[in-house]
Amino acid sequence: MNLGIVAAFAYGILAVVGGIIGYIQARSRVSLLSGSISGLLLILAAYFQLQRQTWGSILAVLVTSVLVVVFAFRLAKTRKFMPAGLMTILGVLALAVMVNQIVAN
Repeated sequence: MNLGIVAAFAYGILAVVGGIIGYIQARSRVSLLSGSISGLLLILAAYFQLQRQTWGSILAVLVTSVLVVVFAFRLAKTRKFMPAGLMTILGVLALAVMVNQIVAN
């Protein structure tokens, strides 16, 4: 198993957990829905990468890129590190690992 798969799976889990926490704390259905969908897409992408499907890597990079942009805009708007800043930093790290694995293969 390569680090790109681990990064996609871990960031997917964080997205799902973050959506659940957003719903519990603020009753935000949008957080629950967007966190669940994006997280499940990342977990699905990791699964397909394990099955040697190359498009799993592309899906993971696309979903992570969208999340990084969304969280970066949210960070710029709210100026609050949690959760937008943390998810932006972790997303950039995950994206770097994923792209590095794609380039290396």
